[in-house]
Amino acid sequence: MNQRIAHIALVVKEYDEAIKFYTEKLDFELLEDTKIDSLKRWVVISPPGAKECCLLLAKAADEKQLASVGNQTGGRVFLFLFTDDFQRDYSKMIERGINFIRPPKEESYGMVAVFEDLYGNMWDLLEPNEKNKGVIRNK
Repeated sequence: MNQRIAHIALVVKEYDEAIKFYTEKLDFELLEDTKIDSLKRWVVISPPGAKECCLLLAKAADEKQLASVGNQTGGRVFLFLFTDDFQRDYSKMIERGINFIRPPKEESYGMVAVFEDLYGNMWDLLEPNEKNKGVIRNK
C-alpha cells in the first residue's frame, strides 16, 4: 500500500494576505492559484524543497469557519516546519518580524522554537538532530 497526505487545509481570512505572508516572510513557494468561482480559489503553497505535503489555503466561507482562523488546533502547535539550518531560518524570520512565542531550545530531538503565523496559528521551527533526521515524527 502506498498512501500519503498531499495537502493540509489552512483556513485563512483572505487569500492574497495569506499568500503574501507565506511567500514573503517564510519563503514558501506558490505552487498553484486557480480561480474556481467568484469566491473560491485553489491556492497551494509549500516550503522550499518540500516533496510531500503542501498547504491548501482555504478562505473562510462562513462565520463558523472564520471563528477558527488562527486556532484550528485549540491553542496547540499546529504545523511543524523542518529546516536543515535552524540558525539561518530563525535569524531570517526574526529580521522579517515573525513573532516567536517560545525561544530557541535544544531538545532531545533537535533545536526548536515556536512562532505564530499572521493569524496566530502556532508553528514549530525545527531542525532535527543527527540522531533523529529521517526518524522524527510530529512531536
